[in-house]
Amino acid sequence: MGIIEKIKEIEAEMARTQKNKATEYHLGQLKAKIAKLRTQLLEPPKGSSGAGDGFEVTKFGHGRVALIGFPSVGKSTLLTLLTGTRSEAASYEFTTLTCIPGIINYNDTKIQLLDLPGIIEGASEGKGRGRQVIAVAKSSDIVLMVLDASKSEGHRQILTSELEAVGLRLNKRPPQIYFKKKKTGGISFNSTLPLTHVDEKLCYQILHEYKIHNAEILFREDATVDDLIDVIEGNRKYMKCVYVYNKIDVIGIDDVDRLARQPNSIVISCNMKLNLDRLLAKMWEEMGLVRVYTKPQGQQPDFTDPAVFSVDRGGCSVESFCNHIHRTLVQHVKYVLVWGTSVRHYPQHCGLSHILHDEDVVQIVKKKEKEVGGRGRFKSHSNAPARISDRQKKAPLKT
Repeated sequence: MGIIEKIKEIEAEMARTQKNKATEYHLGQLKAKIAKLRTQLLEPPKGSSGAGDGFEVTKFGHGRVALIGFPSVGKSTLLTLLTGTRSEAASYEFTTLTCIPGIINYNDTKIQLLDLPGIIEGASEGKGRGRQVIAVAKSSDIVLMVLDASKSEGHRQILTSELEAVGLRLNKRPPQIYFKKKKTGGISFNSTLPLTHVDEKLCYQILHEYKIHNAEILFREDATVDDLIDVIEGNRKYMKCVYVYNKIDVIGIDDVDRLARQPNSIVISCNMKLNLDRLLAKMWEEMGLVRVYTKPQGQQPDFTDPAVFSVDRGGCSVESFCNHIHRTLVQHVKYVLVWGTSVRHYPQHCGLSHILHDEDVVQIVKKKEKEVGGRGRFKSHSNAPARISDRQKKAPLKT
């Protein structure tokens, strides 16, 4: 029996099992088995070199955004409108067969936009090059899930379940669970608050399913069984997702209002070029990019080429800014002067741990190098006090 057949068999068993207090331990073990099998499904086959038939493109710019959706929802048209890159668009499905990159110039930054082939139901199992599409999406900063506003709402649920099956968690934060494997000592189970979904016995059973018999685990929130399995697996990626409803020009105004009021949702029309500016603003907001401008000492700030940071890419501190300029600059920084919304007065002396905000201006003041001794033949290289080094006999002048 293959891995896919085993997963379907366990899912069928979970569907026919009643959910109550007596079966929660059994259901927890079944969820752990499914998570292990799906991890094995994503691993390359044994004996292979690991290099597959993918379409990964080189990262470029200050951020990366991936377009994901069913075939014929308008991804290629949206790429052409936002970036100017020509992507073939037609009325038949699977027009795009590979990854097509484009560059969005927005707010003095360059954002890479990837047009990926449409995925279908069963993409997590490898149907329709679904694994390659999802692998590229994992390397992005955020995901734009393009949906057809005239189709049923089930498309969004299908895409979300396919992405979650391969370890992508959309618009979720990592669970507040501390987990560490140990060599000896058994399993240490603790929590800082009452738990309603997981107890000590269920936690032990799930850990034994993974053949983990020595570990330390601490719950800092009322997490579920799925959260615990995600922490044990350790290969989940938590990403932001914006749901983009295209083709709003073919539905009524009441449906447009309902879709626009949903969280993390934007309604657009590529055919009539409606609301594209709001889409760019929402994308910028979700990416959380921070632009920092430099100011040389005694000169005006340089507002042409900012340094761009984000919390997900190394942080937004002054230390990250110095490392971006040169990796040895931190050792020579005396202090920095900051103008912007991150400080109370202009300019303000800040240290390396100061967190910068968008459009801040930074001037770095370096430590002065100490001059040694006097000049010419009176220059002393001795580390002794001045009155002692003066008594030392100097070398005679060359004649």
